[in-house]
Amino acid sequence: MELMLQPLRKYADFQGRARRQEYWLFVLGVFVAEVVASVIIDLAGGGAGNFSFVSGVLAILFGVALLGVIVPSIAVAFRRLHDTNRSAWWLLIAFLPLIGSVVLLIFYCLDGTPGPNRFGQDPKGRNLTDASVFT
Repeated sequence: MELMLQPLRKYADFQGRARRQEYWLFVLGVFVAEVVASVIIDLAGGGAGNFSFVSGVLAILFGVALLGVIVPSIAVAFRRLHDTNRSAWWLLIAFLPLIGSVVLLIFYCLDGTPGPNRFGQDPKGRNLTDASVFT
């Protein structure tokens, strides 16, 4: 639960690195919140295809909440790419249909660089030194 909420605590922190676990737990949390909100909005409307004042208000509130999650989502994606020693400019590849999303998915699934890299210390605490590589 701690790692799931970490991106919200680092709301607009685009520096540093984020572990795979932090990234994917945040994505899972947002997905579950979307599903739950969709079900609640649907139930408030009285069923599929129906729309009521209450479901409209809930939909607007949910939309505002989603807008509030955009910045931490982008920030954690930046930090996740930094963990794999890639620049955040790689996010622009998402504008390539299908191929860009697949490339980003692969980057998000890769393990981070062991030890420090140009974006900061290893969030897993694997601080490799030159001497420890050869032992």
